Amino acid sequence: MRFNVAQLLKSEAGASKEYELNEDLAGIDENLEVTRPLTGKVRLLRTDSGILVTGQLRTEVSVPCRRCLTPVTVPVEFHLEEEFRPSVDIFTGRVKPVEDGEDESTRMDEHHILDLTEVTRQNLSLAAPFAPLCGADCRGLCPGCGANLNEEACTCQREEGDPRLAVLRELL
Repeated sequence: MRFNVAQLLKSEAGASKEYELNEDLAGIDENLEVTRPLTGKVRLLRTDSGILVTGQLRTEVSVPCRRCLTPVTVPVEFHLEEEFRPSVDIFTGRVKPVEDGEDESTRMDEHHILDLTEVTRQNLSLAAPFAPLCGADCRGLCPGCGANLNEEACTCQREEGDPRLAVLRELL
């Protein structure tokens, strides 16, 4: 997801370009398994200080169910809005200093290439559900033997526990 924005940087503030995305994100994040290409539109808008990227993007990720650990495929949609600043002045070729608090992932390279990969990874990680359920009736795993209670009955022996706590057990 790299865009050469040299011509856009030479334009007046307010100039823009739109792009349709259909990108394979396999391996973008070691903690997320992306199962569908990233799709959507992004708009690159020339500002006084750089390029503002906005867009609405969609994909699907596979994450484990929080109770039974079965993989669950869930749709993820997120809004992208980030301003990128050039590292080199387009007219003079001089290197621009890094501003205080400026994120390296929102800086264009010396060839005026704007790379959305890291910003997309960050937004996707934030938008992906942390711990979804495979279904509202998911029974989870047996704490004793680890059996998936959605697929099989538990075969482990349950202890009655401390008889002094029997009164509390009745409340459950």
